[in-house]
Amino acid sequence: MAIDTAMPQVLEAWKGVKKIDLPEYFTSGHRTCQGCESALVMKLMAKAAGPRTVVLGSTGCMYVANTTYYSTSWVIPWMHTQLGSSGSAALGTAAGLRAQMRKGKIPQEPINVIAFCGDGGGADMGLSAVSHAMSHKQYNLLILMYDNESYANTDIQVSGSSPWGANSTFSPPGKVRRIMQTRWKKNMAGLMVAGHPETRYVATVCPSYALDMMNRVRKALSLGGPTFIHSLDPCPKGWDYDPFISHELGELAVETGVWPLYEVEDGKFKPYGKTKSLMAGRKRKPVREYLLKQGRFAHFTDEDIDYFQSKVDEMWDKWIVPGVIPIHKEEPPAAKTA
Repeated sequence: MAIDTAMPQVLEAWKGVKKIDLPEYFTSGHRTCQGCESALVMKLMAKAAGPRTVVLGSTGCMYVANTTYYSTSWVIPWMHTQLGSSGSAALGTAAGLRAQMRKGKIPQEPINVIAFCGDGGGADMGLSAVSHAMSHKQYNLLILMYDNESYANTDIQVSGSSPWGANSTFSPPGKVRRIMQTRWKKNMAGLMVAGHPETRYVATVCPSYALDMMNRVRKALSLGGPTFIHSLDPCPKGWDYDPFISHELGELAVETGVWPLYEVEDGKFKPYGKTKSLMAGRKRKPVREYLLKQGRFAHFTDEDIDYFQSKVDEMWDKWIVPGVIPIHKEEPPAAKTA
């Protein structure tokens, strides 16, 4: 009996670390920086997807560091695509595989198609291609954006995902203007949720919570259609910290509320992990604990930290859903007249 090529591969959630498959599909030999969380994201993503997977990587840290002349860390099929073309590559590959199966040139079977991009290649230069790919419901693909909050591959320039006030090669603090990066971080997952309401799955993840992350990848691939995952990846080089604390910084980003963990499946919002408990009333840690562990915020004054805290508080108190859509809730009539 022929397999419907439109059907995705069903990947059940892993119930615990002892249930995780042992084989690795992203192995040793890469040249990422010590403590690189993006390399961990690639490892977890490939393990979650399994062997029947094609990976497409746009130019960025994870392309340059994971391929050398005649050498690669990828065990599964992998292809490089241009900086702004992750969405196009994913869409074209999914369509091409289906056409080859329909013509009988390759066996009919579910094959995972994953394209990854950095925040520069996804939230900035590749935004139009990602958005276009998300509008084609008939193709099964996952776009994973690994976000180290800068153009880290080309010497730490500001990207649309760089946080307010961060020191970078394009936004160094000076005597006249201490804060050069004055934009708040682009809400990429929120863009996908709001701009593509028919998309079956959008999620945020953090590699510090490895099992949670892998299960979101598995769910995205199992639901079918175009799906999107946004991963926050602490970067020792760009964020200026001891590589030893990469995991700790990922956890702090979540515990301070800077990086909410959530998924939107078929239009339904669901927080998970530590974010779920924070939304249930657990107190968030102060952002000071997160900011002061990073050299890119070393120039911050107490006033700057207070402003950053106020913006995070606003996200949690005034947005319709924390970390999803920045539209303020309408105050109840009693509050307006008080």
